Amino acid sequence: MLRYIIKRLLMLIPVLLGVSIIVFLIMRVFSPDPAPIVLGQHATQQAADAWRQVNGLNDPIYLQYFHYLKGALTGDLGTSYYTKLPVVKEIMSRFPATIELAFVAIILASFFGIVIGVISAVKKNSIFDNAGMFLALIGVSMPIFWLGILLIILFSGALHWLPSNGRINPLLAPAHITGFFLIDSLMAGNMDSFFDALKHIILPASALAMYSMAIITRMTRSSMLDTLQQDFIRTARAKGVPEGKVIRKHALRNGLIPIVTVIGLQLGSLLGGAVLTETVFSWPGIGAYTVECILKSDFPVVQGVVLLVATIYVLMNLIVDVIYAFLDPRIKYSKKEV
Repeated sequence: MLRYIIKRLLMLIPVLLGVSIIVFLIMRVFSPDPAPIVLGQHATQQAADAWRQVNGLNDPIYLQYFHYLKGALTGDLGTSYYTKLPVVKEIMSRFPATIELAFVAIILASFFGIVIGVISAVKKNSIFDNAGMFLALIGVSMPIFWLGILLIILFSGALHWLPSNGRINPLLAPAHITGFFLIDSLMAGNMDSFFDALKHIILPASALAMYSMAIITRMTRSSMLDTLQQDFIRTARAKGVPEGKVIRKHALRNGLIPIVTVIGLQLGSLLGGAVLTETVFSWPGIGAYTVECILKSDFPVVQGVVLLVATIYVLMNLIVDVIYAFLDPRIKYSKKEV
């Protein structure tokens, strides 16, 4: 197992190298010149040339990439063209908001997706099954931004139950410890802050979770239907094992492997793709900020975010593979596989 993990971590190097090259070339070749955007429309040509020279944009593209790669290897992803702050600092100031939103969303999606999927499989072709599949169809089909707007209209505009934007009431913001408001509030023992942060995250997390929940529901149902037809399930039932135990201990555990795969991939997608949700709910995360930087041709920030998201995807795949071995003892990562 250790050899396998080390090999997968080493494979991270060429993957990230390839991603960095692709995003670097795309930003340099297809994005507009950042000089007039940063300096303004009335900037002189001399000022624009001087700005490009200072930021190394007049160098050959291979030399620009070499300087970028050299800095990245030492943890320096460059400096934002606009704020003049290090890219790492810019990302880390916003990424906790995205992580918190994505984790709450995947918890909601996993819980409801697995529960609905199991019920649909156990009650195959019943009204519960049809209702679950109808809900999954809505989740797959409805755009996130449209669902977000509907949730705001209903729960914020009509019912006035939940706030429609932001992470927390500024007056209740907890002391910065981890950057996660829910955790920081609990660590400080500030329950008013905790419940306010919880109210703010419910709508965006629900909108973000809907698509993932639909995917998890369908995968759970399919996996459970296949597992429930296996011989060991019939044997357990023939021995008089209670049906609830058959479902929980035998069927669900053996059907979890494809479900874990989907959950892991969905979490990676949520961390990197919460752009629409963050925009609709004015959530101060990395997604909306990245779109803003793309429009402003803030090359260093976009490159840093893409590199971070790619790293998360690869690590999530590795974590899922490791979890496989705990869920199914038959899976062994031998030396031949390594």
